[in-house]
Amino acid sequence: MSIHTATANSVLTIEIARPEKKNALTLAMYQALTDAVNAAVSDAQVRALLISGHSGVFTSGNDLEDFLQRPPGSEDSPVFGFMRTLAACDKPVVAAVTGAAIGIGTTLLLHCDLVYVSADARLAMPFVALGLVPEFASSLLVPLLMGRVKAAEKLLLGEPFSGTEAVELGLANAALPAAEVVTHARRQAERFNALPLEAVRETKRLLRAPSSEAVSRAMQAEALVFARRLRSAEAQEAFRAFFEKRKPDFSKC
Repeated sequence: MSIHTATANSVLTIEIARPEKKNALTLAMYQALTDAVNAAVSDAQVRALLISGHSGVFTSGNDLEDFLQRPPGSEDSPVFGFMRTLAACDKPVVAAVTGAAIGIGTTLLLHCDLVYVSADARLAMPFVALGLVPEFASSLLVPLLMGRVKAAEKLLLGEPFSGTEAVELGLANAALPAAEVVTHARRQAERFNALPLEAVRETKRLLRAPSSEAVSRAMQAEALVFARRLRSAEAQEAFRAFFEKRKPDFSKC
């Protein structure tokens, strides 16, 4: 399995570990991520979750070959199941990001409570370049964080940005040297061991409450358009170009 989990000092670590594919996510991995988050929520010994990537990479996003074999055409897809589960998690979620965080590697950070990145991390949301649209309520949350004009750069143009810029844009708490990111994130996650569990849960709920219904609606709306876009001529050309290692030509789509 390419999702590794381990509990130590009341922190459940979820590591995305598929280094031969730059930690690209398959549907089976999405299901494993969902199971891991659910297990952490149910385990009274777990006080916080830590999500990280193996071998200096967070995740390069979806494994397109696997993704296209079973595209997420309905809310039953493991992709959407993971999104709902992470968004609903009532325990603190801490992310440790080094290297690439592409697509959902960036958008899942919107649903974490604390995010620590390497200064040289490379984040990007290149949905439009693939003929697709944003997901995981990013069309709602990115403008709220960054403002409309910066959100347009990141979502319409798909402009990549560094870990340092992620802090400036409000997506991450701190940018650190790559070798220090996981250790620092774990130390922050372990701080919840000294805090009252129910007070933490209620505070997280209150922090999320003003936008929770809007997030749910945005995720549903995005999912409908995303599924339709997967079947579009533009997306098909983008995928062909990716596998053929060439620049896509959208002029005839």
